[in-house]
Amino acid sequence: MFSNSQTEMAPKGEKKPAEKKPVEEKKSTVAEKTPAEKKPKAGKKLPKDGGAAAGDKKKKRNKKSVETYKIYIFKVLKQVHPDIGISSKAMGIMNSFINDIFEKLAAESSRLARYNKKPTITSREIQTAVRLVLPGELAKHAVSEGTKAVTKFTSS
Repeated sequence: MFSNSQTEMAPKGEKKPAEKKPVEEKKSTVAEKTPAEKKPKAGKKLPKDGGAAAGDKKKKRNKKSVETYKIYIFKVLKQVHPDIGISSKAMGIMNSFINDIFEKLAAESSRLARYNKKPTITSREIQTAVRLVLPGELAKHAVSEGTKAVTKFTSS
């Protein structure tokens, strides 16, 4: 607004002398104002940069929050067949399979706890759910491995 009012007040012959003096004043006032103006702008940029960094962190957190069984599947594969690998599609299928079995066992054990009017799912409900969900020999092996794991966990 300061520059507009000067050009309006002296439009004809006084432009050159009028511009020189206010320009010097402008430089001093602008020089005084710019550090003050830059500080809030820098302050505004920091939260934006912080927000972008927070956005990057959120992306990283989303990647971290995706829990899979892939590393465990791979470890078991290497125990059973050390020289055999697995493709990413096959790993995805195995991960889906484990999630599906987990959901079935959790639902069945929850149902058993409700039937018996118990507020807690214990190893007993899990064992019974395994016997109900898995067929024949698979259930027997799963129960024996589960019992072995619980015994090892409680003894250590």
